[in-house]
Amino acid sequence: MRVRIKFTKTGCLKFIGHLDVMRFFQKAIRRAGLPVSLSEGFSPHMLMSFAAPLGVGKTSSGEYFDLDLKEEIPEEEILERLNRQMVPGMHAESCIRIGITKAEKCMTLVNAADYTVSFRKGSVKLPEREVLQDKLNAFLSAPSVIVLRKTKRSEAETDILPWIYEMNLTELDDQALAEHPQGTDAERVAFHMLLSAGSVSNLKPELVMSAFAEFAGFEIPAFSLLIHRNDIYTNIGTAEDRKLVPLDHVPHAAGA
Repeated sequence: MRVRIKFTKTGCLKFIGHLDVMRFFQKAIRRAGLPVSLSEGFSPHMLMSFAAPLGVGKTSSGEYFDLDLKEEIPEEEILERLNRQMVPGMHAESCIRIGITKAEKCMTLVNAADYTVSFRKGSVKLPEREVLQDKLNAFLSAPSVIVLRKTKRSEAETDILPWIYEMNLTELDDQALAEHPQGTDAERVAFHMLLSAGSVSNLKPELVMSAFAEFAGFEIPAFSLLIHRNDIYTNIGTAEDRKLVPLDHVPHAAGA
């Protein structure tokens, strides 16, 4: 039996990295007494895989991992037992049963992610709203957006414009400001971005903001961005006609 867990990561837990998140859930699964499947060999480990690592300093309301279990357990019970082991800032939101093929693993399915990018209050001097919107329109209408993109192995100039699926200027309302997932005061002006994600064309929101700020003529000081990932998506359409759905809404995911 394989299940997909959707979880949130907010507040001070934004400071723990991906490996620590993995260790946290391994311990939580043990404490919850879930009959997790183990790999074979001299060093058996839990059969679990995460969709996409979340960078340190970012919060999220849409993270995922897949977990293999040796026994049949109702999804509601898995969720309840896991949440008894959670800490403030970490919460299991949903649990669905999925297929057991390699092609159905969450890390294989990732095609896009959407973010809300806001600014620490008083940290950035932004242009007026109308000017900012005009700059954004011009930025997205440009023939290309060339940046120096670094990976673990190399760095190269890349046109990131095709990887920006959507980018909108938005405004946080009073409730959003009061309940900001970063747990800090933020400016009301924010950006919503839907970006390419996955192993081939993975685009970070801070790289997009850096490119846009240079284009629009304003500076973003260090530690001023507040980045929240809203969800992770897979594409059930084609490359030309994208139909993005969250990883917990993949058609026919339940059933194996």
